[in-house]
Amino acid sequence: MNRPERITSDEVLYSVKDHIATITLNAPQRMNTISGEMLGALTQSLVDADADREVRCVILTGAGRAFCAGLDLVAQTQGKGLAIGGAGAVSTDIDLRNTPPTVLHAMNKPVICAINGGVAGYGADTALGCDIRLMAKSAKFALSFVKRGILPESGGTWLLPRMLGWSKAAEIFFTGRTLTADQCLEYELVSEVVPDAELMPRALALASEIAANAPLAVQAAKRMMRMGLNEPFVEHVHHVYLQLLPMMRTEDAKEGMLAFVEKRAPVFKGR
Repeated sequence: MNRPERITSDEVLYSVKDHIATITLNAPQRMNTISGEMLGALTQSLVDADADREVRCVILTGAGRAFCAGLDLVAQTQGKGLAIGGAGAVSTDIDLRNTPPTVLHAMNKPVICAINGGVAGYGADTALGCDIRLMAKSAKFALSFVKRGILPESGGTWLLPRMLGWSKAAEIFFTGRTLTADQCLEYELVSEVVPDAELMPRALALASEIAANAPLAVQAAKRMMRMGLNEPFVEHVHHVYLQLLPMMRTEDAKEGMLAFVEKRAPVFKGR
């Protein structure tokens, strides 16, 4: 099912085509820095994609020359941002259950981040929270939180040590280093680096490859990978088995096996 692009807000675009949802941060005039409006619209778009049975894979990208350059610091310094309260007030009661990092972490649909340009701050944490990252050759990944007097506030301190190991993550965070696309590939922060003009075609090709598979199986694999981050091996294998038993009774499991025997491409329906 294909649907025309809709505007979730002026700052986030959402479309579905061939089982792929594309979410685009759309404030290129300020390098897609995160405003309150963008934050809410991004969260809703991710929730919508995860709940939509027609969607089998999600691509998250940005419009213009940046993916996301972090929080809107102009709004922050004027007391209109996400974290600065009026009259010096500091809130310690923040509901993080419905913010992009926690929604991304809980999503069952695979999410590809197509890093089209500069990424920093909140944008860097958001990119790290996606399952697969593809990066344009000219893009740079700035983990420069400490240079701004803050820390990775949206999951980066949990994600990066698990991706790179403690020593390399500590080196990058403590120095506030900016990485080139080639360095990101060397550190395995991204799966591929491609010429700028080929980024979205490559992201769509990868998403199409994922969407061609049995969606319930793909989502279960992601769910098990996420659970496996925090549980012992024996318990994990037990949980995998409990996932597998009902899956073996689905139409898609029967179709996958039959297609293999008949030497043809399977046609999965997500049930």
